[in-house]
Amino acid sequence: MTAPPTLAYKRILLKVSGEALMGEQNYGIDPEVANQIALDVSEIQGMGVETAIVIGGGNIFRGVAASAKGMDRATADYMGMLATIINALALQDALEGRGVFTRAMTAIKMDEVAEPYIRRRATRHLEKGRVIILAGGTGNPYFTTDSAAALRSVEIHAEVILMAKNGVDGVYSADPKRDPSATRFHQISYMDALRRGLTVMDSTALTFCMDNHIPIIVFDPMKPGNIERIVLGEHVGTLVTDATDA
Repeated sequence: MTAPPTLAYKRILLKVSGEALMGEQNYGIDPEVANQIALDVSEIQGMGVETAIVIGGGNIFRGVAASAKGMDRATADYMGMLATIINALALQDALEGRGVFTRAMTAIKMDEVAEPYIRRRATRHLEKGRVIILAGGTGNPYFTTDSAAALRSVEIHAEVILMAKNGVDGVYSADPKRDPSATRFHQISYMDALRRGLTVMDSTALTFCMDNHIPIIVFDPMKPGNIERIVLGEHVGTLVTDATDA
C-alpha cells in the first residue's frame, strides 16, 4: 500500500487574479485557464489539502481604473466586487465539473447564487473537504482582493497564500516585460519587498501578511502541477516571508 504524500502545507489560500483567468484574451474568462486551475486544485484535494480560493475581478471590471476616469471610487469598487462573483461562479462550475465539492461564498449578500461568508462556516467546509471560493473582496470599498486574501488567510488559519498571477512566475527586481535585465528572487522578505516597491500584492495587504507572519508564494498558475509541487514542499516561484533575501 502506497503511503500518503508528506504535505508541506495542509491548508492553503489560493489567490487568483482576474487577469490570470483572462489568459491570453483581452477580456473575460478563458475556459482553458479555469479548467487548468480546477485540475490542479482537484489533484491537491485528492491529497488531503484544504483549499480556499480568493478571486479577483480585473478581467471584467477594475474599480481603480474606473475611479481614475471620474467614477465615484466606492461605486466603482462595488462594481468590481460583483465582477469577482461572476468569476467565482465560473471557477465553481469548472471545479464541480471535475467532481470537486465546492462552495462559493461572498462578502456581499447574494443568497440566490452564493452563501454569505461566515468564518466558522467557511472553516467547516474546509474541514469537510470542500473547496471554498471567497468572492466579493472584503465587502468594503477601498480594499483590494489582495487585502481580502490576506484577511481571509488569517481568519481561516491558512498556512500560506499562493499568489497566481497572469504571465508571472515569481517576484522580479523590475518588470521583466520592460526590463530584460530584471532578475527573479528565490526568496525575499516582506520588508525588502515593501522597500523596493515590488508588485507582490498591494502594500496594505503585504503589511498585513507581515504583521501576521503569513508566507506568500508568487508563482505561474498556468504551468501544470505547480500547485501540487508547492504543497509537497518543492520550491516554485518566489517565497515572501520574514526571512531576508536568499
